[in-house]
Amino acid sequence: MEKKTIAVVFGGCSPEYPVSLESSHSVIISMDPEKYELILLGITKGGEWFRYYGGPEGVENDTWRAGRCVPAVISPDREVHGIVEFTADGVRQTRIDAAFPVMHGKNGEDGTIQGLCEMAGIPIIGCGALCSALCMDKDRAHKLASLAGVDVPRSYVFTSMPDETELREKAASLGYPVFVKPVRAGSSFGITKVSREAALMDAVKFAFQYDREVIIEETISGNEVGCAVMGNEELVIGRADEIEIFGDIFDYEEKYTLKTAKIHMPARVDAETEDRIRDTAAKIYHALGCRVMARVDMFFTDDGRVVFNEVNTIPGFTPHSRFPNMMKGIGLDFPALLDELVKYTFEQ
Repeated sequence: MEKKTIAVVFGGCSPEYPVSLESSHSVIISMDPEKYELILLGITKGGEWFRYYGGPEGVENDTWRAGRCVPAVISPDREVHGIVEFTADGVRQTRIDAAFPVMHGKNGEDGTIQGLCEMAGIPIIGCGALCSALCMDKDRAHKLASLAGVDVPRSYVFTSMPDETELREKAASLGYPVFVKPVRAGSSFGITKVSREAALMDAVKFAFQYDREVIIEETISGNEVGCAVMGNEELVIGRADEIEIFGDIFDYEEKYTLKTAKIHMPARVDAETEDRIRDTAAKIYHALGCRVMARVDMFFTDDGRVVFNEVNTIPGFTPHSRFPNMMKGIGLDFPALLDELVKYTFEQ
């Protein structure tokens, strides 16, 4: 196979900046240097873009900006098909075969950088702009999944701070406890589980700090399950996993430290139930137009239903991340998984 030049894009203007660094480090040290030439493109928390020439440890410990960095961007010009660096000696162009945005949350997973790559004609290792934007949007993703015949939680959406009476009436119709969430945010930022009416307004105000739309959802009684999905038309589906939590929310700290939560891989369900979970994941993946990869998160309810939660179009690639572990369950180690993702990127 001809050696591919891949731009690994990390960091970004997102609360999930530290997670991007950890995931990117794992990707950088795991991609076979005999098959790939990696160009490391870092984005600071403030939105500055640089090509980073240092080692992977600088990405891991967030000292990359102190290393050798040159201002650089992905060019939207299709003739360039790559990055432009602004050096002391002038402008330098480097052609790339694909971009791998290993960025979580806003300004990375939400279709913004994917749109730039699509305009430039650069293949993306991951979902495209439309799919990424839809999957980041909890309300619109649920509506499309529902049209495909998938169960979704009952919910209400607010585009501005609601009247308190209206808010309380709608929450009461869902039944307490309810979850209050930003419509577009990742890693559980801005989410509150509300068990009493008195706490409702504060939870909505908190969620509005993270997005211009807020959704309140019924609580689904059961455990969260997930499925790693890879491919385009023909799919490769990993084992289902299950999250066991001991608090109200599988929040940012728990997701990345697992202090009390446990992830069971495979999920503690029988074979027939796991098949239903995997089939539902595939249905959601196709309904939202996913390509190359995504992690589909669902609930398995106490009464045996599979209910859609959300799709992560750039799942975590940290050592304890769910996506690679679910794929490991079907025999794909991490380097082989990365090879497959590249293969699907160039599949017509």
